[in-house]
Amino acid sequence: MSVTLDIRLKRANKVYHEGEVVAGVIVLVCKEPLQHHGISLSMEGLVSLQLSSKSVGVFEAFYNSVKPIQLISSNIEVAKAGKVPGGKTEIPFEFPLHTKGNKVLYETYHGVFVNIQYTIRCDMKRSLLAKDLSRNCEFIVHCQPQKVKVVPTPVNFTITPDTLQNIRERSLLPKFLIRGHLDATNCVISQPLTGEVVVENSDVPIKSIELQLVRVETCGCAEGYARDATEIQNIQIAEGDVCHGLAIPIYMVFPRLFTCPTLETTNFKVEFEVNIVIVLHDDHLITENFPLKLCRV
Repeated sequence: MSVTLDIRLKRANKVYHEGEVVAGVIVLVCKEPLQHHGISLSMEGLVSLQLSSKSVGVFEAFYNSVKPIQLISSNIEVAKAGKVPGGKTEIPFEFPLHTKGNKVLYETYHGVFVNIQYTIRCDMKRSLLAKDLSRNCEFIVHCQPQKVKVVPTPVNFTITPDTLQNIRERSLLPKFLIRGHLDATNCVISQPLTGEVVVENSDVPIKSIELQLVRVETCGCAEGYARDATEIQNIQIAEGDVCHGLAIPIYMVFPRLFTCPTLETTNFKVEFEVNIVIVLHDDHLITENFPLKLCRV
């Protein structure tokens, strides 16, 4: 006998803030009456941390997960053992989003080594011969917006062979001069990162100009800290040998879930950076790095 179990939240965008109530319905669809041994619902918020293999050593990489941090946890019994009638049954539920003690609800974030996730799980126990049913549903938590006004401070940059670091032989470099600015490096997460870049002159033709958003995740404990930078997205803003002296706009929207307001706690840190990458025709890369501070207002 086929049974489907589903969790539907009242809010279509699934975004909640601390102190609000997560409300929805459990939907059970079965053709004929169904016997069960109880339906329960649990809500959990977890920070899962993982160390990268390069920071743990190859052999320890198999048991490299650091203990997860529980932010919120609550259980309710929706229905005692009994029968569900045939057809469609909807059971409403509500969970208040309150933390226990002095814990803080961090914003939902899907990273590589740091993951902050909030889920609701419904379990339906059945008799020995029938398989238990369970269903997971993720919802998104946004931290409370800051009351302070973010004042954008523009950052100007100039890239020449003399400003570059990590270079073996500076004398072999072609001559180039690239200027530009970012409108702000303390960014509001719901607004795009903007600015412009101008190629004043370059001895060698340019192949491409790209904008790379990078997450910098730091996990740590008493043994030490592991800091890993990984790419979130890469946007090409210019193709081929661009006109010299022409202002090329920089425009990048921060992706949902993969970015969150800059976060610093005792066990982990989540920070963001943006790289402006100029690819020359001989595939040389010129990179200018800017740390960003993201916040929600």
